[in-house]
Amino acid sequence: MGEWFGVAIALVSSSIGGTAAAITRYLVGGADPILLAILRWGVGFLCLLPCALVLGARWPQRADWPAVVLLGICFFGLFFILYNIAVSYTTAARASLALATLPLHTMVVGAILGAERLTARKITGVAIAVLGVTAALAAGLAQSPPGAWRGELIMTGAVFCMAFYNVLSRPLMQRSSALGFLTVGMGAGALVLVLAGLVKGSFAALDHFTTGQWIAGIYLGIGGGALAFILWVMALARATPTRVANTMTVNPIAAALLAALLIGEPITANLLIGLVAVFAGIWIATSEAKTA
Repeated sequence: MGEWFGVAIALVSSSIGGTAAAITRYLVGGADPILLAILRWGVGFLCLLPCALVLGARWPQRADWPAVVLLGICFFGLFFILYNIAVSYTTAARASLALATLPLHTMVVGAILGAERLTARKITGVAIAVLGVTAALAAGLAQSPPGAWRGELIMTGAVFCMAFYNVLSRPLMQRSSALGFLTVGMGAGALVLVLAGLVKGSFAALDHFTTGQWIAGIYLGIGGGALAFILWVMALARATPTRVANTMTVNPIAAALLAALLIGEPITANLLIGLVAVFAGIWIATSEAKTA
């Protein structure tokens, strides 16, 4: 029951993450990738820290701090800079479709690190999903923004960062707490992003933000930053990395629906076909019967 509760929590997290992709696409014309990441994780950290202190979160052990900080910088820093660059090239739905292959990347990374065994069925599922997504993105390239393939390629590389985070974070969380682990990692990532933003002059764009952009930016931090990832690490603490990552298939649905409302992005047939391929591949890869 605990594991399936974890999956349910991850579904809510992935849905919020999908809306964050649409918000990022809405903001990307007025802010660079570093500022977008600062809005998401800087505001997110400011929400998390008081919660962690009030609730008495168990912080990572001293020996685990270097690993927790490094994971936080790689994920909340590197991954989301790449994520924001990817969304600047392509639509929210297409970027989220590439992101929906996360369960398969997690499975492969788990096998590389010895946390999960790859079988012929799992490899078949991975192949079906990846081929389906590739075909869907290629088929819709003519109707997508110029250079959209760059965004999907960057997003595919970024997904590996999140896959390593999913696999490597669980034992660290089990030795502390989900909230304590998340707060330290997000704080480390946010600090590096703020320093990079100061050097690059990213904060200057805030002077030209409209009321709508400020509302979107605050939502990006509170919803897409703090809430979505509190739920994500709670899910990782209760369920296996692959099962949690499976919920990313709802991400492109939420992204496509909100992007259609906010900026009029079309929901095309090839995107739906690609999503079906991802669902099919994940089901094949994760529904293998357990041996005695």
